[in-house]
Amino acid sequence: MSSPTRRLIRGIYVPTVAFFDGPDEDVDIPTTEKHAAYLAQSGVAGLVVQGSNGEAVHLDREERNAITAATRRALDAHNPTMPLIVGTGAASTRETIRLCKDAAEAGGDYTLVLPPSYYKGLVSTEAMLDHFRAVADASPIPLLIYNFPGASSGLDLSSDDILALAQHPNIVGVKLTCGNTGKLARIAAQAPQDFLTFGGSADFTLPALIVGGAGIIGGIANLIPRSCVQVMALHLKGEVFESQRAQAVVARADWLAIKGGFVAVKSALQSYRGYGAQPRRPCVPLPSTEAEALEGAFKEAMDLESSLV
Repeated sequence: MSSPTRRLIRGIYVPTVAFFDGPDEDVDIPTTEKHAAYLAQSGVAGLVVQGSNGEAVHLDREERNAITAATRRALDAHNPTMPLIVGTGAASTRETIRLCKDAAEAGGDYTLVLPPSYYKGLVSTEAMLDHFRAVADASPIPLLIYNFPGASSGLDLSSDDILALAQHPNIVGVKLTCGNTGKLARIAAQAPQDFLTFGGSADFTLPALIVGGAGIIGGIANLIPRSCVQVMALHLKGEVFESQRAQAVVARADWLAIKGGFVAVKSALQSYRGYGAQPRRPCVPLPSTEAEALEGAFKEAMDLESSLV
């Protein structure tokens, strides 16, 4: 392992969606680069590829590496100091380590690792912790823990589990998509000073920051990155009422994204930025009537976003 040249800092991080094109649903590299370039200039702190929003489970190994490399190229052209986090969770320790090495070779600075959950009934808590430690020992780049029970068969790491892992020198943060702000508060208060605790959804940016969180890794920032950044910026300036107002707008938009998943985010990107609607089957684009209704529902958030450009 080695120290990354691009530091992980407090802020808003965007787990980017994946882009596909044509009847064979090929990875759309030009749109991948276009979207990364747009986000790189929006004030966010960093990007994440191959997360839940990035349809990682729909990608093969070569496609993962191609998306990582394309995103790094775009960042190098528009914001070369911006860190890139790569999702590398897999069902086995061996495969997770291989994906971490791939991520580093393709241009990733950090990895984001889901706990393996397919055989969760056969894996003790200590074996799970050993999994993360083994991955951290072997990964050439630092890793963040990704606690997302909804994507891990209900497996929910406790604050005790995460605090134990935070002692490893190559484990540098956590993304909590469990929505448990009490857990977030405990980890932020007790983890080593350089361990960053991120909320996993932009609708609780303020609660996460108030209890000591480092920021948010949130999918709605694909669509309204400046608005998500604004919530944090207003909070840091002590503008309480204004930050609450911005948080309310972002939270309402995020609820649309939470209900509709990455398909809803992609639909809104198509409506407002002209690209991105196609997911990979078995997921399908929204029918035109639903897409139009969603476009209208996002208008409040897009108005705020436009005012910040």
